[in-house]
Amino acid sequence: MLVVVHEDYDAMSKKGAEIIASRIRRKPNLVLGLATGSTPLGLYKELIKLHKNEGLDFSKVTTFNLDEYVGLPPEHDQSYHFFMWENLFKHINIERSHVHVPQGMYGDLKISSFETDPKIQQFCSWYEDEMLRYGGLDIQVLGIGGNGHIAFNEPGSSLGSRTRIKTLTEKTVKDNARFFKTVNDVPRYAITMGIGTIMEAKELLLLANGDGKADAVKAAVEGPITAMCPASALQLHRKAIILTDKKAAGKLSAEFVTYG
Repeated sequence: MLVVVHEDYDAMSKKGAEIIASRIRRKPNLVLGLATGSTPLGLYKELIKLHKNEGLDFSKVTTFNLDEYVGLPPEHDQSYHFFMWENLFKHINIERSHVHVPQGMYGDLKISSFETDPKIQQFCSWYEDEMLRYGGLDIQVLGIGGNGHIAFNEPGSSLGSRTRIKTLTEKTVKDNARFFKTVNDVPRYAITMGIGTIMEAKELLLLANGDGKADAVKAAVEGPITAMCPASALQLHRKAIILTDKKAAGKLSAEFVTYG
């Protein structure tokens, strides 16, 4: 695990974009795992700049997103499908058929049937198989929640988990309420890649910024490997890079970090 601390969010985002761009230039048909949320927005803006100013070519890139809310249609302004098109895809030359975001709509299914409904099980299996059909994820972009979650793998998730439906914790619901009109509008369920799925990516790139992520970063980097901090699983990965700003790294011991 390599932890690189940057002066601020902009510097962190620029470095993250440079890493992704270098992988695309090396392998034009890169299979790229993507994340949503406020943290990777700076990275996506930098990738758009590289595309427009330096001709970074996404035409052969295939993407797979980590997760999606259950119950939100793709056109909903808080769906992750909408987020990705607004903040990245429509600004670059990616092929629509190369974009994969989990499907969060399942008609009138009852909440109690989510985990056992065969259609959902079939979709989760298909999503995993589709990643393998493209040769697996070359690099997966990750954020980290204040409670140490990655994607929607909340504390207590199996470190070997696969793509599935997850119930969101109250903390995650409250953290995400700022994007909705009220906390009651926040979906309580999401479809997400599992930790085991994420760990099969050839390379991981986790971004973290701000004081609110300092405890989670410390637990992920210096704490024990435990399901109670899902991001701690990254300690086991053969090629995991963590990029932070100074605030998010504020509780790390100096021996664990490199300064960018």
